[in-house]
Amino acid sequence: MDYILYLRVSTQRQGLSGLGLEGQRLIAHRSLQPGDRILAEYIEVESGRKNNRPEMAKVIVQTRGLGATLLVAEMSRLARSVYFTSKLMEEKVRFKACDIPNADEFTINILAAVAQKAAKDISESTKRGLSAKKARGFTLGQPQNFTAASRALGRAMVRLNAQEAVPNKQARRLASLLRRDGMTLAAIAQELNEHGYRTSRGRTFRKSTVHRLLLPNPAAGE
Repeated sequence: MDYILYLRVSTQRQGLSGLGLEGQRLIAHRSLQPGDRILAEYIEVESGRKNNRPEMAKVIVQTRGLGATLLVAEMSRLARSVYFTSKLMEEKVRFKACDIPNADEFTINILAAVAQKAAKDISESTKRGLSAKKARGFTLGQPQNFTAASRALGRAMVRLNAQEAVPNKQARRLASLLRRDGMTLAAIAQELNEHGYRTSRGRTFRKSTVHRLLLPNPAAGE
């Protein structure tokens, strides 16, 4: 099968550094079957919630012209918008996400809806929390306003955010693929380090941190 690879990063810094791009590229290439080809690659620097994507427009034109399939490493790289994914399907654009390669249209729409709602809920919850604090006379950002419980919650959120951060999710995905290929933990650590991945604490990966990364509820390697 012929593919057009679409890579997306959310910030210009990620695009320039290559962190995130290389992980997406590796995952995509490792998903290929014998005879599959990637004919072209496009890189978009854009928020996942925006529907105006110039590079994606080029991808759609080229997939149609070549009879190819749009390929993304993860569904989240395609969109967190029901409107966007629905429009792709309405326009009969074939696409495949490596993390859910066999998903049908119904499943894809459900996943997009869940991701869209989660992004909206997080944004609204943050705004409400800050407004409530301000109304009670707190000066936002001052350390003395944090209780022991809020500090503990903050540490827990840091761990959760580390698990959900795009580079860490890509590192887990890549490590899982390499492990299925029979690669040792030490070899996986070397592969991750060579491609610029670091643990949630900014350290290089070792056998022990790769092992934790592959657990069902990892702390992003720590």
